[in-house]
Amino acid sequence: MKRNRAPAALSIASMALLAACAVGPDFVRPTAQAPAHWSVRATAKPAMTDRQPSASNAAAPPASSVTEQSAELRDWWNGFDDPMLRSLIERAASSNLDLRTAILRIEEARAQRAISASAYWPTLSVDGSYSRQRFSETTPTGSLFNSVGSKGFPGGAGISLPNPYNQYQLSAGASWEIDLFGRVRRSVEAADANLQVSVEDQRAISVSVLADVAQSYLELRGAQAHLRIAKDNLATIEELLELTRQRRAAGLTTHIDVSNASAQASSTRAEVPPFELQITQNINQLSRLLAREPEALRGELGSPAPVPSVPPEVPIGLPAELARRRPDIREAEANLHAATAQIGVAVADLFPRLTLAANGGFQSETTGNLLQWASRFGSIGPTLDLPIFDRGRWTAVRLYDVRAKEAALAYQRTVLNALHEVENALAAFSADQMRRGWLEATVAENRDALALSRQRYENGLSNFLDVLDVERTLQQNQLSLADSVTAVATDLVGLYRALGGGWQQDNSPPLATAPP
Repeated sequence: MKRNRAPAALSIASMALLAACAVGPDFVRPTAQAPAHWSVRATAKPAMTDRQPSASNAAAPPASSVTEQSAELRDWWNGFDDPMLRSLIERAASSNLDLRTAILRIEEARAQRAISASAYWPTLSVDGSYSRQRFSETTPTGSLFNSVGSKGFPGGAGISLPNPYNQYQLSAGASWEIDLFGRVRRSVEAADANLQVSVEDQRAISVSVLADVAQSYLELRGAQAHLRIAKDNLATIEELLELTRQRRAAGLTTHIDVSNASAQASSTRAEVPPFELQITQNINQLSRLLAREPEALRGELGSPAPVPSVPPEVPIGLPAELARRRPDIREAEANLHAATAQIGVAVADLFPRLTLAANGGFQSETTGNLLQWASRFGSIGPTLDLPIFDRGRWTAVRLYDVRAKEAALAYQRTVLNALHEVENALAAFSADQMRRGWLEATVAENRDALALSRQRYENGLSNFLDVLDVERTLQQNQLSLADSVTAVATDLVGLYRALGGGWQQDNSPPLATAPP
């Protein structure tokens, strides 16, 4: 007995070693090709920071600087210090339909992973059947059954061969593929990677949706600022119109000045409806992002409020951190992992498959004899499937190898696009801050000029066209300044979007590739 144990132990050990191997390439996490620092131009403090405050621009916000310090970007919207923005984003995170659909896709990927992992285990089945069969009497089998019938053979037990006859059967079967070359393990590895793809896709959608909410909200406040400026300018123009009419009645000016003032008032009134339309569109856009019907948020967003100011300092981290933060880069990496694992699945299909199978149960012509010991039947044994020539399987290896190369290039392209997006967002944030600074100074000078022009006009030292020109210039620059203030805030949102902010990076271990 002892001499038989060594070969058995050797066979078990060999089987274990074979089951532990997995053919095909192992996935190696790619290294993102990123510079050590962001460009000096992109992170330089805006030049328009030394403007002298005046009575008109004393409350102007200072320029915001960008630093490479590590930052927690999960709740970046808190930097705007706006309770309404915070509330809208929290509601969008729980109710947005795109996000809810992405979560369902994660559940779908988990179910697919469970299906792939089920191949680790044996399959079991139980079957019960009844059939009544008849053989054709014009065939050799049917002729034999028909001639013998229920007669007995001389010197032997009685044998019944009726035609037709009944057959009752109760049986159970089991089969188990031994994963000798890692086909199942590579399939589960690919399913794990695809699950990670769906997770990162959900995170990418979250980044986009929350940024869209913030951008729409800031644009709404910008449109309300435009509307306020237009109405303030209209009040000023109507005041000038009334003054001009009084001077016309006193014989101090002509009817031409009255017509010019009236035309300017009508032109300013014409600017109001487009701003009101933009406000409606922004409110409806926010309602859609929150999965609400149109005009649902009018009650809480209809009242004007200023555009939230940007924080004085914006830490963005180093470029190397981008690859681990942006979901689209992480998704591209997971796609590369899945494509690499699929190569292993295709290579494993070139190797033999060993399946252990067993089948057994009871068969009888009558139900009374079905469960008797003599009615038992069964079979057990291994099956070895050895592919000799299958060109399709060899082509599949080449196919998945090409797909893995494509995934590697897609990863590099995603990283490169991310770096460009961040650099462009930094440039826009800096440029619009400089533009805002100059416009603030310009508007302050325009207000001083308007006050002086009105004073000279009332004293009869200048004509009305001078006042009207200064008023038009002030109105245009005020609207440009409102655009610039909104642009600075939305640029910062775009920067946070490019950095991949808006989700929590966890330190959980990689998804398991072993059977549950």
